[in-house]
Amino acid sequence: MIIWLASYPKSGNTWLRSLISGYFYSKDGSFNFDLLKYIDQFPSSSCFEKYDDLFLKPESTSKYWLQEQVRINKDNKLRFFKTHNALCKINNNSFTNEKNTLGAIYIIRDPRNVLSSLAYHYQINNQDAFQFMKNEKKSIIEKKQDRFLGFNALLSWVLHQKSWSECKKFPILTIRYEDLETKTFRTLKIVYEFIQKISKLEKKFDKEKAKKIIQACDFDKLQRLEKINGFRESMIGKKSNERLRFFNLGSDNNYKKLLDSDLINEMNTLYEAELQKYNYE
Repeated sequence: MIIWLASYPKSGNTWLRSLISGYFYSKDGSFNFDLLKYIDQFPSSSCFEKYDDLFLKPESTSKYWLQEQVRINKDNKLRFFKTHNALCKINNNSFTNEKNTLGAIYIIRDPRNVLSSLAYHYQINNQDAFQFMKNEKKSIIEKKQDRFLGFNALLSWVLHQKSWSECKKFPILTIRYEDLETKTFRTLKIVYEFIQKISKLEKKFDKEKAKKIIQACDFDKLQRLEKINGFRESMIGKKSNERLRFFNLGSDNNYKKLLDSDLINEMNTLYEAELQKYNYE
């Protein structure tokens, strides 16, 4: 059965995925990017290449979401998947259901810091990134030759976080990126205990292994790993045609320094309820 690591893009999903893959799939709490293969992304183009469907529309793969999850779950093994997809229906096709999902860990991040990360990641300006976040029909689309194989329904930032955090069909643990950053050990322990509870794992939390993987996944170390080995999930720059840094600013991503006051005020007004809900100033 599947446990989702879900988030809006640029909200810390890859960091949590690194910690979990290192904890569950390394022997000693060491980390390298190869471990991320144990926590693949869904939906992705590789999930649907084998189907005969022509996939003529961006959302065409949505009708196979559940079918593919049934196939994944045939062996009844515990699996983690990263997703940026909203917990929604597209053309009456549900992203997932309680038959295929044990639960989900949803990572929320201050939307004002999400914006600056989005702007860098997609090589757009701040206003365009804000429009990206407000678009209630926003999706990520990937086309291979003439087939639309990689479709992720994001919706808006507000709708995305609501879709997961307010889900009642299966257990959801919502964690803040900021707590993962400042209270890493405690947050990882909470994550493990949630996984342990819903999957009925018998092993207790290994404190020493957790400490090792936290050290191995320190932002500066991940940044150095990327510099030495590259990172296949990083974007290709529009102008340079070279891969952009995926692990870019880390704790230096401070909206107060990166966004102008008018944009901050506009976001504060639009996201007032969410900023209060998640205890953002």
